[in-house]
Amino acid sequence: MATEKTNAMRVLDKKMIPYNVFTYDSQDGRIDGISVAQKIGKDPQLVYKTLVTQGKSGNVYVFVIPVESELDLKKAAQITGEKNVALAPMKDIEKLTGYIRGGCSPIGMIKHYPTFIDSSACQFEHIIVSGGKIGLLIELSVEDLQSITEATFHEVVK
Repeated sequence: MATEKTNAMRVLDKKMIPYNVFTYDSQDGRIDGISVAQKIGKDPQLVYKTLVTQGKSGNVYVFVIPVESELDLKKAAQITGEKNVALAPMKDIEKLTGYIRGGCSPIGMIKHYPTFIDSSACQFEHIIVSGGKIGLLIELSVEDLQSITEATFHEVVK
């Protein structure tokens, strides 16, 4: 099945970073990370979600965490140097990133934001993240993801 290139895929192609594409049917509305991992036949530990947050200052931060985990907002605030951090309102996700909720990739956002990958990713050679639209995932090396997003690794989940 031919897949229309997303901005995330174009960024990876331009930088000649290898990746694999996984597609899944989203018609049933089950687009949560655990359901998606099951749909593509992958261990949920390898599938990471992208969370967009805002600090009290108004600055935006991106966190890439395992789909089975929950972001620890206290740790997120500490890492970013903010007094507190909250998930960005759903209505603002597309305006901030260029992606819709459920299809938000950490790669190729319309603006570069400080990005933090949960340190659990370091135990794997490759992880899977959103490819930039619902129904599309990208598998790439953790090293390449870190490099392309200029991310740092931190323990950020509960």
